[in-house]
Amino acid sequence: MTQRIAQFALLVDDYDRAIEWYTTRLDFELVEDTVLSDTKRWVRIAPMGSTGCNILLAKAAAPEQVARIGDQCGGRVFLFLHTDDLVRDHVAMNAKGVEFVREPEQQPWGMVAVFRDLYGNLWDLVQP
Repeated sequence: MTQRIAQFALLVDDYDRAIEWYTTRLDFELVEDTVLSDTKRWVRIAPMGSTGCNILLAKAAAPEQVARIGDQCGGRVFLFLHTDDLVRDHVAMNAKGVEFVREPEQQPWGMVAVFRDLYGNLWDLVQP
């Protein structure tokens, strides 16, 4: 049997606001934006050139979901973005206003920096 994680949902407050931030600040690619109803869209993004997992931008639709925007992991690092050049990406992301909460440092598994996305979710930027 072969399995893989194809995508996961990331709670957002507004589709267009989220698309703009992830595509301009992180240079992610808009993979799909399909209207499903007056209030719901199927919006998928992914790192440029990625062949792996996509992120489904899911607009919060209930108070319980709204309360979890930006805190889907209880304040821990939630997402891990691998890169082939952390220094290059750190400089570019800084120039685009991405907030880093931990500057690059060498760890046993590679070079890592931690940034906060539009909603406050923490990401590890990792060069293995």
